[in-house]
Amino acid sequence: MGLTRQYLRYGPAALFGLVASAKGKAAFVALRGERGRCVAVPACEHVFVWDTRKGEKVLILKGLKQEVSYLCPSPDGLHLAVGYEDGSIRVFNLLTGEANITFNGHKAAVTALQYDHLGGWLVSGSKDTDVIVWDVINESGLYRLRGHKDAVTQVLFLKEKNLLVTSGKDTLVKWWDLDTQHCFKTLVGHRTEVWGMALISEEKRLITGSADSELRVWDITYIQEVKDPDEPESKKSKESSPGVVDENTEEDETVELDEHPEERLIKCSKVGSVMREGRDRIVTLATDRTGKILACHGTDSVLEVFSVLSEEEVQKKLEKKMKKAKKKAKQNSEEDSERSVELSLQEEIQRVTNIRASSKIKSFDLLLSPKGELKIVLLLQNNIIESYNLNLSAQVPQAVRASRITIGGHRSDVRTLAFSSDNIAILSAAAESVKIWNRSTLQCIRTMDCEYALCSLFVPGDRQVIIGTKTGKLQLYDLASGSLMETLDAHDGAVWSIALSPDQRGFVTGGADKCVKFWEFELVKDESSVQKRLSMKHVRVLQLDEDVLCVRYSPNQKLLAVSLLDCTVKIFYTDTLKFFLSLYGHKLPVLCMDISYDGTLIATGSADRNVKIWGLDFGDCHRSLFAHDDSVMYLQFVAKSHLFFTAGKDSKIKQWDADKFEHIQTLEGHHQEVWCLALSPNGDYVVSASHDKSLRLWERTREPLVLEEEREMQREAEYEESVAKEEQPVVAGETQGETGLAGKKTIENIKAAERIMEAIELYREEMAKLKEHKAICKAAGKEVPFPVNPILRAYGNITPSAYVLEVFKKVKSSELEESLLVLPFSYVPDLLRLFNEYIHLGSEVELLCRALLFLLKIHFGQITSNHMLVTVIENLKKTTISRVSEARDVLGFNMAGLQYLKREIEAKDEVTFFADATDRFEEKKRKRKKKEKMVLAVL
Repeated sequence: MGLTRQYLRYGPAALFGLVASAKGKAAFVALRGERGRCVAVPACEHVFVWDTRKGEKVLILKGLKQEVSYLCPSPDGLHLAVGYEDGSIRVFNLLTGEANITFNGHKAAVTALQYDHLGGWLVSGSKDTDVIVWDVINESGLYRLRGHKDAVTQVLFLKEKNLLVTSGKDTLVKWWDLDTQHCFKTLVGHRTEVWGMALISEEKRLITGSADSELRVWDITYIQEVKDPDEPESKKSKESSPGVVDENTEEDETVELDEHPEERLIKCSKVGSVMREGRDRIVTLATDRTGKILACHGTDSVLEVFSVLSEEEVQKKLEKKMKKAKKKAKQNSEEDSERSVELSLQEEIQRVTNIRASSKIKSFDLLLSPKGELKIVLLLQNNIIESYNLNLSAQVPQAVRASRITIGGHRSDVRTLAFSSDNIAILSAAAESVKIWNRSTLQCIRTMDCEYALCSLFVPGDRQVIIGTKTGKLQLYDLASGSLMETLDAHDGAVWSIALSPDQRGFVTGGADKCVKFWEFELVKDESSVQKRLSMKHVRVLQLDEDVLCVRYSPNQKLLAVSLLDCTVKIFYTDTLKFFLSLYGHKLPVLCMDISYDGTLIATGSADRNVKIWGLDFGDCHRSLFAHDDSVMYLQFVAKSHLFFTAGKDSKIKQWDADKFEHIQTLEGHHQEVWCLALSPNGDYVVSASHDKSLRLWERTREPLVLEEEREMQREAEYEESVAKEEQPVVAGETQGETGLAGKKTIENIKAAERIMEAIELYREEMAKLKEHKAICKAAGKEVPFPVNPILRAYGNITPSAYVLEVFKKVKSSELEESLLVLPFSYVPDLLRLFNEYIHLGSEVELLCRALLFLLKIHFGQITSNHMLVTVIENLKKTTISRVSEARDVLGFNMAGLQYLKREIEAKDEVTFFADATDRFEEKKRKRKKKEKMVLAVL
């Protein structure tokens, strides 16, 4: 067997150039107890926490592979719930930056998250149309609520009412009773998708935002509060009948569908509309925590801010209006001065101001400080975070921009990248600016304004850079001063490609004007200074029949490869510009190509998704590789090797071997199209730029990469994905109704179930061995040493039953139910017997009761029909009831003790406070007397 070629693995080193992703939501978070200063924003798969005052990144909450789709801080400010594109939810601790809890229940992206007012429950809505309620303290799913026919857009808890309101793209707003877990009311008054909701006026009003410029306002009346015993039965029945619409109601008035009229809890009726200035759909509609301020924005750059009057303010305004009405009535000498005076909706919900941002708004968050100042943070589409302060007590409130975080990235997609010759500096250029980054610190060290950049290079010496633009210009920048030194009109169309000549004396450009132009560097006298400066001189031109998309020199500078719009690559001699070879075979234009270091191979990447490897001696195609699932955007060889990297619109970067025609590895990280990449001259680093606004640095590690192992890992990943897509296990006796289990089948659940099965198998074997051992001892008439299982020895010589409990305790709380659901019934009888033993000993009562009740629920029929388990169930009944009562008593005692301590501390604090006040008063008195004595002495 011959030696296999060894490759070195490239791994992710850093993500930079990104301030915030346009997906997801911005949210104020409390770090070190200070609110309104730090803001959490999604950044691809991570969450960045920025200090808006300093403009610095203070915390990174690292994600896995999936992109962040939603954020929600907990009421106590210590945790942040993050929803991802694959439907998973992770709860991060903001003090440590670690993810403590993971919930897997949704099959598609999480679109809404909301904590209840205590922070114990978390509700999530998703594109898979389901709503799931999670128990954060117990780290488990409670139940799944089904009812929406399209993606859920918003979820809201009603404080202390145990009700939930959800809206969706199916035009419906649904009310759920969490005690009985069913939908008891559906509002169907919207013609189009309901994009946002907010509760105001102490949860007595609901505001919904749709695809028009109308904010619909609904009055919420809790039936328990207003039930009148003298109300006629006919009226009650009319109110509670489903789908009844009064003939006199407006066309847009809501139709109320009550699935359970007898259990109706609230009455929700439309009271009117507040008009927005924006004509497009609502993107985000939200209030601050107090519910006093309401804000919304559409798909434009304007945030509309409204103030909601409190009950006291409404009452004051009504009294004023009444006085005015009475005065007017007296003046007009009218008899009916006691007319009813009401406030209009526009007077209760007043427009404060409009804030115009510098670009389209994607999301926002509000924070009202105790002093009455409103802090607003805006996440913009073009990689910017802006924060504003709004003084509400001013006569005409005007928003003042407090800060703007921009330095960390480009406003638009990066279209070209380049490495300096010393591997230290990275150039990135987009539609509006050129930035130079330090590779080791990832800090932006220069930002220079430019036109729409398409290609770039570092001039030999790394003191200047040249940018080729969409308008056909070449721009020369000096890095030391960060200034534009020279602009030349190079082509009549876009400059698509630029390549430095191997002798480093000049470069070549290819453009959309069907020309290849040759340039040389020269030193010219500068009018402003005595010193000479670098300039570019046009020396030759090669006219072609088609637009030029890419140009590359061979390393010996004898040949020039030119890719044309007619899907061919033409090779010319550099000195005479005579035609040498034509490489044809691609079905769509060649967008990128590169020539190997020894000049023997040329690799071409095309929009037809293929990469072809050609010999440069005869122009023969060595191999055609299906490289990406979309256009191949960039291709470059690694220095001094026949390995090359390709970047595709399928968001992947792949490494290939041009000698063996093998795919080596895939670098996954970007979430959208990869536009370009650059390899460092020593081949240790790869930098890539994508449509997701991020720049990523990949580093060559010392870890060898074995292709067979890589393929095996790929197959495992594919299997794990297929497991998640399988049909979910069905619970016996449960219908596909409104509610269901919160979790979903994942590879982690299956692994947990397998570990439980292995532990029970070991328990069975050890019990059988123990039986045999006792028989041998009896036959021998003496004690024979019993061989201890190595696994049990590793756990500190514990018993087999204790080992099963250890394994059971290690199953994540959020995965327990799903793991038990995939566990075969043959293991359940042993598990029930062990549960009886554990509960009798009083260990892990809460966990075991939860598992026991779930097993009884899903295997009820088989357990009750099994005579062998009758005694086990009877024993379980006794031990469970007694142990749970004990646990409840302990809990009650502890609660009472804590409340007593709380009262003692509060009483002590009050005494201390008064004692301090007395001491301060005495001190002031002494000082005053001393002062008086001094004055008298002077007199």
